Amino acid sequence: MSIHIVALGNEGDAFHQDSRPSGLIRAYLGRSPLVSGDESSLLLSASGAAARPVFTEYQASAFGNVKLVVHDCPVWDIFDSDWYTSRNLIGGADIIVIKYNVNDKFSFHEVKDNYIPVIKRALNSVPVIIAAVGTRQNEELPCTCPLCTSDRGSCVSTTEGIQLAKELGATYLELHSLDDFYIGKYFGGVLEYFMIQALNQKTSEKMKRRKMSNSFHGIRPPQLEQPEKMPVLKAEASHYNADLNNLLFCCQCVDVVFYSPDLKEVAEAHKIVLCAVSHVFMLLFSVKSPADIQDSSIIQTTQDLFTINRDPAFPGASQESPGNPPLRVIVKDAFFCSCLSDILRFIYSGAFQWEELEDDIRKKLKDSGDVSNVIEKVKCILKTPGKFNCLRNCKTYQARKPLWFYNTSLKFFLNKPMLADVVFEIQGTTVPAHRAILVARCEVMAAMFNGNYMEAKSVLIPVYGVSKETFLSFLEYLYTDSCCPAGIFQAMCLLICAEMYQVSRLQHICELFIITQLQSMPSRELASMNLDIVDLLKKAKATPLAGGGGVGLGLLLEAGGDPWMQKMQNHPFP
Repeated sequence: MSIHIVALGNEGDAFHQDSRPSGLIRAYLGRSPLVSGDESSLLLSASGAAARPVFTEYQASAFGNVKLVVHDCPVWDIFDSDWYTSRNLIGGADIIVIKYNVNDKFSFHEVKDNYIPVIKRALNSVPVIIAAVGTRQNEELPCTCPLCTSDRGSCVSTTEGIQLAKELGATYLELHSLDDFYIGKYFGGVLEYFMIQALNQKTSEKMKRRKMSNSFHGIRPPQLEQPEKMPVLKAEASHYNADLNNLLFCCQCVDVVFYSPDLKEVAEAHKIVLCAVSHVFMLLFSVKSPADIQDSSIIQTTQDLFTINRDPAFPGASQESPGNPPLRVIVKDAFFCSCLSDILRFIYSGAFQWEELEDDIRKKLKDSGDVSNVIEKVKCILKTPGKFNCLRNCKTYQARKPLWFYNTSLKFFLNKPMLADVVFEIQGTTVPAHRAILVARCEVMAAMFNGNYMEAKSVLIPVYGVSKETFLSFLEYLYTDSCCPAGIFQAMCLLICAEMYQVSRLQHICELFIITQLQSMPSRELASMNLDIVDLLKKAKATPLAGGGGVGLGLLLEAGGDPWMQKMQNHPFP
């Protein structure tokens, strides 16, 4: 008999990772008297980050002869890059531990907004422990009073942790330090209680199965032939970062041009990408006002570095397109302007390759003081309002999450009129969008907006054949590179849209979701859907896709027949 524990989250301080003690799970396994055995680690590489482990697997023995398997996942990227593995981890867990550091409020809200809803959908009546680790800063003694607001500006309050526990039906623990008392007696006591409950439940289920087998009085049931499993799809690797990086070099949908102090053109860029990573550009392009930002350093940086020129007598203004000419921005700082092309390449690559940026700047600026001055200005541009020295240690930040900017910040502009330069008309409603992101992420839209088509010159574009909800899910994938369908019908609708616009990776994600749902769906539910699963399996086995095998859209619709198509058309979107 075994117990499977899944631990999610990073309990270390984001800005002091080098000096933090050993992790909560590892410390418990090393100190608990009920756990014995040798520790072994299995490191699996995350997609696009081969140097960083997605999770660590610990194997030990608990209560003498019970096998204990613990998967410790400190990085939440697994829910974005490998949805299939993360779903299996959550679904097969007996106990789930969610841990965070009380002094990293930004990461706490990011997890709460983006990943907790995914975990809630995957939970299967298993106990959850939420561990708030660390002593809150700006306090000599930790305060657990729900009414205390002295540290809510920079720390995660007790009330926020308790509210998160209520949403998940979890047990909330505050561990002010990772010493013997908090780990062995406090955290360990609660964890071992749930371990005993899990063992009792498994023993009870085992006894029920034994009674059922004895009730046949020696009569062996007929040996039924097990159905074949559907083919396993390998998800296509993400090229999200490369798509946005290529946007800088293709010079399509440019809406801002940078000039040197002597009015020479330096570089072209896109407002939506710049605003996705910097509040300085949000302020410069009037996406936010100074009252919205409320950070004097960001306001001062904007005024010191840039100015907008709207003079119609500007050199070269007559050659610009008369309809919607790019915005002209003059860079005041000469050293910063000379390195602007390298800085833009750094931003479009994900804004995390600090060592490469510093090397590129050193090649252009010989003086080390000038190099440090430019690097500090880049840090000010990427500063988050209200945070002090948030990028003090560039190497530590570089190891945290390369695509942190784009995956979270571009979602802020999804279905918003800010900076939108195209509007889709769907089912009598409108959906604003941004041509630059659509061109970078979808080849069909790139040809549509840059070719000799009506859409290239039109602002309002009608969309037929998909619902508004389906198209919004499609746009969400283009903006964030993530997709988590709520059900099989939503995945089918999204698959139709992905094939319409030839986005192969989204097709693979939908196919993988559909296959997983069909394998786990009860037979009665399959029968009620009028889907001939036997015919579907035969065709899937005989007709693999060119991209690695699996079930394609046409194959599924052919297997389901007219009733399947009618059900998809009449079924409301989840």
